[in-house]
Amino acid sequence: MKILVISGSLRAESYNTALARSARDIAPAGVEIELYDGLASIPPYDQDLDEGDGDTPTAVRDLRDRIEGADAIFIVTPEYNGSIPGVLKNAIDWASARHRGSSLANKTVATAGATTGQYGAIWAQQDLGRILGVAGARVVGGELPFSRAHTLFDEHGELHSPTQVARLREHLDTLLAAASPLAIAV
Repeated sequence: MKILVISGSLRAESYNTALARSARDIAPAGVEIELYDGLASIPPYDQDLDEGDGDTPTAVRDLRDRIEGADAIFIVTPEYNGSIPGVLKNAIDWASARHRGSSLANKTVATAGATTGQYGAIWAQQDLGRILGVAGARVVGGELPFSRAHTLFDEHGELHSPTQVARLREHLDTLLAAASPLAIAV
C-alpha cells in the first residue's frame, strides 16, 4: 500500500513536515510512504491554465499523478488564522478541479496538525476535512492534534514522545484499514 503524505507548511523547520517524516519512519512493513515536497511550486489556481491539452502546469500534473497513484493520503497542516494555509488550499483546488474530475474523488484521507499553541491545529483540521469532503475525498479518523509541538520533537526533528508516536501509529493504522480494498468493498 502507498500513502502520499503532504505537509501544508513551507517552513524549513516545520513541525508538520517533521510529523510527516515521523509517519514515514513508523510506517508498518509493506507500506510505502511518499513525502510530497512540491507545494511551493504550484502556481495560484487558474482554470484558464487547466482547460487546454498541455496547458496545465507541470507541478500540478505531478501533484495530481501522485495523488492518483496513492492508495491513501495523509495531510498534516499548521493552522494560520484559524484555518489551513493558502498554499494547501490552492493545491487542493488544483487537485479537485471539477471540470476535469477530482483527483481526490473517493480517495481515503486522514489529517493531523502540529502547532506550538495548545490546540494542535484543530480548527485547520476541521476546515481541511470539510474542504476534502467537498472535493470528493473520504476523510477518516477525525482530527489528530499535536499541541505544543516544540516540546514533542527533538533537535533533529524526531518525534520523541512514545505517547505521541503511539497516537500517530494508531491514526495511520486507521487510515490503512479504511483504504484497504476490503474496507472499500464493504
